[in-house]
Amino acid sequence: MTVIDPRYPDAGLDRLVAGVLPHSLFYDLSLRLLLSIGVLIVLSFPEYGIIWDEEVQRQYGLLLLNYYASGLTDLSAFGFDNLYLYGGGFDMAGALLERVSPYGPYETRHLLGGMIGLLGMTGAWRLARLLGGERTGFFAVLLLALLPAYYGHMFSNPKDVPFACGMIWCVHLSARIIGELPRPRWGLVAGYGAVLGLTLGTRIGGILAVFFLGLAVLGWLWSEAEDRRDFGAIARQTFSVALRLLPALPVAWAVMVLIWPWAHLDLLNPVRAFLKFSAFPWPNEVLYGGRWISADDLPVTYLPTMLALQLPELVLAGLGLAGWFGVRAVIRPPLMVDRVRRVQVALVALAALFPVVYVLITHPVIYNGFRHFLFVLPPMAVLAAVGFDRLWAAVADNRSRIRARLLALPFTAAVVAQFWVMAMLHPYEYIYYNRLVGGIAGAEWHYELDYWGAALHKAADELQEYVANERGGRLGPDPVNIFVCGHPTSVMYFLPRQFHLVSEPEKADFLVSWTQAGCNFTMFGQVVADVQRFGVVLAVVKDLRE
Repeated sequence: MTVIDPRYPDAGLDRLVAGVLPHSLFYDLSLRLLLSIGVLIVLSFPEYGIIWDEEVQRQYGLLLLNYYASGLTDLSAFGFDNLYLYGGGFDMAGALLERVSPYGPYETRHLLGGMIGLLGMTGAWRLARLLGGERTGFFAVLLLALLPAYYGHMFSNPKDVPFACGMIWCVHLSARIIGELPRPRWGLVAGYGAVLGLTLGTRIGGILAVFFLGLAVLGWLWSEAEDRRDFGAIARQTFSVALRLLPALPVAWAVMVLIWPWAHLDLLNPVRAFLKFSAFPWPNEVLYGGRWISADDLPVTYLPTMLALQLPELVLAGLGLAGWFGVRAVIRPPLMVDRVRRVQVALVALAALFPVVYVLITHPVIYNGFRHFLFVLPPMAVLAAVGFDRLWAAVADNRSRIRARLLALPFTAAVVAQFWVMAMLHPYEYIYYNRLVGGIAGAEWHYELDYWGAALHKAADELQEYVANERGGRLGPDPVNIFVCGHPTSVMYFLPRQFHLVSEPEKADFLVSWTQAGCNFTMFGQVVADVQRFGVVLAVVKDLRE
């Protein structure tokens, strides 16, 4: 047995390895990790490219500002593509910030997106602390930060990451409400309503947060009924709890219509949006298993398969541990049962797993990867953190130095390895695949990689450098005609005025192309630059001149 004594020089290390350091240390580690991520965001946000949706999303935000600036008379935002079906909180914030930001409009949006992603990590941290303490909170931040699908989308995805941030904060506040039942504080209820409004004003799917809270409240009431056996009292308490939570709805509505003004033009508009998204058409194909398959004809197992292939092994292991300890708690419940904590953990599990089960049952249209389901990643990170924390506690309880190191060393090695992979992928972290498929090299030609065209930013930089070197180090005044296979803004935004976009390939001097669907093979020319990660080409520049 190990005797931990602070008089010995290695006692601190032993306590760290054994997982029994004061929980205040994990609180400090969490804050430092969040601060470090914030610094990394500020240092790296200019390196991220403009993705396919960003141009129209930015325009939507400008139109929403025009609606308010015109005294609610300019309705052009509500006929702009189909974006009126979404809230515009992020887009309006980006449009406002670009007026005062020293950066360009898209760089400003990327910085804003990174900070919202960091806010989502903070919500996961707060939720994990509530469930398992400071150590669990630290694990949750660490695992979510090492989740490439979340981190990589933070900077450029203007809908899914803000929605994921809103959902994890809704779950956190729901868990706090459960802890204060039957009389949660009015401020907590109002806060939940405000966050719910922000979430609904991002995507109407935020109604899931109400569903999650409702089921959790029912679970708490059921546990109360088992204790009291007085169903009349339970019925009265149910009515009292419902009245206590009711003020959250008008708060949510007021916040929602502020950032989603189309919702207040007609009270039924949110319902219309919900019904539209339930069967939203997307006439495109998705690369899956080496075949291009129509999005409405993907196999029912598509979402869980993509999660299994794109979640890091560390997170998959944590989820497995959480499942194991959860089953054990059901089969062999501890003598002292904290029913509130059990309901809170069930709430997080519901938020993480219900959307996946729903997809398996209903088989809706799914876009590339699981970008519309990024909101399940923060609660999954929290569950994985709970799993690792329970394992750590089981090892620490035995006070075995050898067993503790057997856990700490591979965990640390896995963290370092995952960080290295993400550093090598930067700034295209979102294309990550785990070792189950052989990384992105194994996924090439079998699953989609840079479907957003983020690598076109670097390709544009490479083209500019190539032309400058060709002309003796200076671009000069002569025009350069380029043809873009991808979204034109993803390239032209980063090029000076000497570069002209042409719509006819035969008039182009250069081709700048992403590699999605083999677009780079459609025109012949000498490859003068490319963008690669782990040997996989993401974008190319071809010289088309004879």
